[in-house]
Amino acid sequence: MDPNKSLDEYKVIQHLLRDAHASWSSCFNTRALRLTCEKVERRTRLEGLGFLTKTLPRLGKCFDLALSGSTRLTKAMHGFDTAHGSELPRFLGEFFSRVFQPDGSLLLDPDANCVSVVRQVLYCFYKYELPYTAKQETEVIDSFKKTEDDLISVDDTLAHLRGLSTEFARGRRGGVCREDLIDPQWHTSITNQLRVVREAKISLSRLFSTFDPHEVQPKHGPGVVSTKERLGDKYVWRNVSSRITDVYPFDAYFCASTGHVCDSYDSFRTVTDKDHSAQVILVPKDSRGPRLISCEPVDFQWIQQGLRRAIYELVETSPLTRFNVFFTDQRPNQCGALLGSLPDWRTRYSTLDLKEASDRVSLSLVRLLFPEHLHRYLEAARSLSTVLPSGEKLTLRKFAPMGSALCFPIMALTIWAILNASAPDEDTRESILVYGDDVIVPTAFAESAMNILEVFGLKINRTKSCVQGSFKESCGVDAFQGINVTPVRLRTVWNITPRPDVYTSWIAYANQLFDKRYYHAYNYIVEKLEAIYGPIPGEDMTLSCPSLRSSSARNTDFRTRSNRSLQKRQVKVRVEKSTSVSQEIPGWNKLLRYFTEFVEPPKSPDEYRYVEADILPSSPCAVSQYTKRHTSILVWRWR
Repeated sequence: MDPNKSLDEYKVIQHLLRDAHASWSSCFNTRALRLTCEKVERRTRLEGLGFLTKTLPRLGKCFDLALSGSTRLTKAMHGFDTAHGSELPRFLGEFFSRVFQPDGSLLLDPDANCVSVVRQVLYCFYKYELPYTAKQETEVIDSFKKTEDDLISVDDTLAHLRGLSTEFARGRRGGVCREDLIDPQWHTSITNQLRVVREAKISLSRLFSTFDPHEVQPKHGPGVVSTKERLGDKYVWRNVSSRITDVYPFDAYFCASTGHVCDSYDSFRTVTDKDHSAQVILVPKDSRGPRLISCEPVDFQWIQQGLRRAIYELVETSPLTRFNVFFTDQRPNQCGALLGSLPDWRTRYSTLDLKEASDRVSLSLVRLLFPEHLHRYLEAARSLSTVLPSGEKLTLRKFAPMGSALCFPIMALTIWAILNASAPDEDTRESILVYGDDVIVPTAFAESAMNILEVFGLKINRTKSCVQGSFKESCGVDAFQGINVTPVRLRTVWNITPRPDVYTSWIAYANQLFDKRYYHAYNYIVEKLEAIYGPIPGEDMTLSCPSLRSSSARNTDFRTRSNRSLQKRQVKVRVEKSTSVSQEIPGWNKLLRYFTEFVEPPKSPDEYRYVEADILPSSPCAVSQYTKRHTSILVWRWR
């Protein structure tokens, strides 16, 4: 291995510490810098990368927990050596002492910039995508199965609520007092739950009152499918579940036109109607292990994507939800986290962290809350089971696992509906922000919000929910006292062999560190990149290629030419190129792809007949062209 090309991960931490010393030399002096760098190197050599990917992030979690004000920072929590008479770790103790008192409680005026430095060092390699172990795989799969088992008791509770809700509604129509229907011993609690169910059902019914589940434009998603079709093969139908065609007829939703049905009638007669299962796969997440994704069958994915797009449009334009529920814009939640962390605002906004939220929205809960006219369509588009890597087939009690296109919108609307129904006043309802499982609520309502969500089977991670203090996190933004303290997290593993993902990712990491004024770390990464890839252009050269904020390369380091046709000077640089695949698709299937991917959905079935010629594409689109995944290469191009 060429030592000039290899990157030692612990040296990135050491250079971050040098940047901290440059900015905080008054407290983090030269001696402290030397001792801390030596400790990082010693422990990394002794414990391996686990020190950077697990031990330091564990200290970071304790740090965040103490920042939230819910507990003190103690040695029993973090496990690092402490100074005499102090609960603070010696490691980075100079910065910890500017945030916490010796007993581990938060200072009255903690230094937010020190918080940013500490979190950058501790979380730098938290998301490093190292290969995960068989034990980690087993733990993730066991957790997935356990969640399914937990939903059994949740289903019983929801079934009881559904029965009481029906009985209560009949009682109201018959003039029976609600007290006559409920045991006085738990009257108050059940009455409150029934009120939430009723209000949530009303809110969702109002939202979907104008929604026609037939008015959807199906399409394929970008991910893999459990039935193994790839690229253009997804448009050649071999199986479509009868559960889908009962509500979404094959000729109307799986064909380009009536002509498609007539011309392909013989081949369509061979299409089967089996109900295939989804399939579980594991993908990298962070140092703790993989993320579990359940891939959908191709026919289910087709309809799910159409419903997802229609629900997104409805929710983001409806006056009832457009300021509270978001699917394509994280900025409202990110701004909410920053505002909620301000000292003047910390009594108003809290961020809630839901654990395994996508796996805990049960089918029973969806049936309980969503309007009945939607049930048939939502259930027709969900898989009934999924196959684990071991081959075991698991029947799903959840509505949709992560991997289904309906998981995100249904989860977000379920959370919003419950919180909106349980909010005590209009101001509280207007302050609720939901982006998937990232939730922001007024602090006065936070405890009630967590309790009511747990009643309906959702699980709150109370240690990560930021209710007290000036630390908040939501949608990728970590905020403390109004300052963004989100660290740069390195994900892509370094490799001395030229690879496009390493090249583009580490240029991006270097630029992010430069923006945060970690210049030593920036220069170290750039030095290692240039040892492998040669000179890298800077952004001041304004080239359409991966570029550094500030490049050490000179113009004489690049090959240049004068392009007379363009009348400009060009530079030869590396760019990432994805391998194109040309796959011939049968004519009608090619048209089907064009309608679903290259043309906006029509407002009416006859709209295509009246499209003006001048708004059609000026050149034919490459419907047969695909970009093959994981085949990107670095090539030289003139820019």
